Amino acid sequence: MKKNILFVDDEPNVLQGLKRMLHGMRREWHMAFVQSGAAALAAMEQSGFDVVVTDMRMPEMSGDVLLAHIRERYPETVRLVLSGYSDAKLIMGSVQLAHQYISKPVSPEELKKKINRACALLELLEKPALRSIVSSMEAIPTLPHMFFEITGELEKEEASMKKIGEMISRDPAMTAKILQIVNSSFFSLPRTIKSPAEAVNLLGLDTVTSLVLTLEIFSKFDRQKLEVFDIERLWDHSVRTGTLARQIAAHGDMDKTTIDNACMAGLLHDVGKLVFMDNFIDPYQEALAMAGQEQIPLHEAEIRIFGATHCQIGAYLLGIWGLPGNIVETVGFHHMPEDLPDSTNRTLQAVYLANAFALYDEAETEISELISALNPDYLREAGMLEHLEAYDEIRRNMLAGENGNDG
Repeated sequence: MKKNILFVDDEPNVLQGLKRMLHGMRREWHMAFVQSGAAALAAMEQSGFDVVVTDMRMPEMSGDVLLAHIRERYPETVRLVLSGYSDAKLIMGSVQLAHQYISKPVSPEELKKKINRACALLELLEKPALRSIVSSMEAIPTLPHMFFEITGELEKEEASMKKIGEMISRDPAMTAKILQIVNSSFFSLPRTIKSPAEAVNLLGLDTVTSLVLTLEIFSKFDRQKLEVFDIERLWDHSVRTGTLARQIAAHGDMDKTTIDNACMAGLLHDVGKLVFMDNFIDPYQEALAMAGQEQIPLHEAEIRIFGATHCQIGAYLLGIWGLPGNIVETVGFHHMPEDLPDSTNRTLQAVYLANAFALYDEAETEISELISALNPDYLREAGMLEHLEAYDEIRRNMLAGENGNDG
C-alpha cells in the first residue's frame, strides 16, 4: 500500500528539487508539495498523510509551529524536519515535536532511507492488534513529571546543570536510587558520587536524564500487583542493557547523540512489558508460561496471545510521549532489527547487541553460543560482526565487575 507523504517548504526551488529527486518513488509513495504551514494544514484536512517532511524557517508559520499543530490534530502522522537552518533555538524546539531531524543537503538515497524507515515504524505501530490492545487499556501512562521538568530546562538557551541536579535532589527517593545506580559496577566510575549534580557533571545530562525517566516509569507501577513478574529483575536487566549499549556505542566511535540515545533506548527497551503486566496481568502470565514451557522468545509468545509485542507497545508509549524517533524506532525493533529497510540506525545496533548480551549474562554464555542466538546477516551488514570479540570483552568486564561489586 502506497504511503502518503507531504513536503513543506517555502522555497519553490527546493520543492522542485525534491520533486525531481524523488521522481522514481512515485510507484511507492503518493507525494504532495506545498509552500506554507497553512497550506500544509489545509492539505492535511483534505486527505490524511502518513508522513510530513517540513522545513523549519518559514514565514508566517514556522516549522515548529506547524509540527505542534500536526502533533495535536494528527498524532498518528510521522513528523520529519528537513532543514539547513542552523539556529539552535529552532532546532531545539523541534526535538520534542519531530520524530527525526534531517540536515540539508541530503542525498536522494539518504532521504529515501530515512522516510522508508519512518514508514516502517508507522507500519509497526499501526497493527490492528496493537490498536485493540491500546484501546482496551484502562489508562495510558503519562509522561513522568520530573522528566518533563528536566527536558523543559534542557530546552532553555542556557540550560543549567546545577539546576537539574537540584531538581533531582528535591526527591530523596530519586536521589538515593540515582546515587545507588551510578556508584554501582554498571558505570565503574573512578570515585564515589555523592550528589545528583556530581552525577550530571561526570556522566552527562543525557545519561542522568535517561536514568530519571526510567526510574519514574518503574515507580508508576504497583510492585505488589506485579511481584509475580520479578520487577527488580526487569529493572536490573534494563540498567544492564542501557549501560552495555552505551559502552558498545562508545567503543564503536559513535557520536555523542548516538551514545546517549543508546543508553536511553537500552534503559527503556522493555517498558512495554510493564504496560502489558499492569493492564493484562492474567493473559501476560499465560505468555510468560508459554515462553518457558515451549522454550521460545517471550515476544513470540506475546504475538500468539496478544497479536502484538512488548516492543510495539513500548514504542507506541514512547511515541505518544514525544521521545526522539530514533529511540522509539530502536525500542520498536530491538528484537527484529532486520525488519527495518536498512541497517543504519546505530542506536538500534548497540541496543540489539546489548540486550542479547544482557540476557545471556547469567549463564556466562560463550561467544559462539551467543552468536547463534543473534542474526549474523544483520550484524554483518551493520559492520559489527567482526567486532564481536571486542564487544564480548566489554560484556565480560561488566559481568566481572558485577560479581565483584554489588554496588
